[in-house]
Amino acid sequence: MKTKGKMKMMTLNQLKDKHIGKIGTDERDKYEFDLKVDVLGEMIKSVRKERRLTQEQLGKLVGVQKSQISKLETNTRNVTIETILKVFRALKTNIKFSLENMDEKFEIA
Repeated sequence: MKTKGKMKMMTLNQLKDKHIGKIGTDERDKYEFDLKVDVLGEMIKSVRKERRLTQEQLGKLVGVQKSQISKLETNTRNVTIETILKVFRALKTNIKFSLENMDEKFEIA
């Protein structure tokens, strides 16, 4: 954005507010959720590679097919928390979930 010959600086949150919607809107909430889900899949893939495991090897440790590990790494939207926990246990990695309610905050370790 240019303002009188100078470029206007914006924070990432300001850009999100402008182009996706303000926090609390359906569009922004969906964007933030999808981003977190994508990050979870990337974390699984990253830790798997650090452990020098193939998708097939991780699948055997978890008790699922290679294709399910592949889907998990690229799209964690249709997976249970139980499966995610099994994957991280197989990777010998701790994971901590944080759930927020309007009035309270819960944590699952």
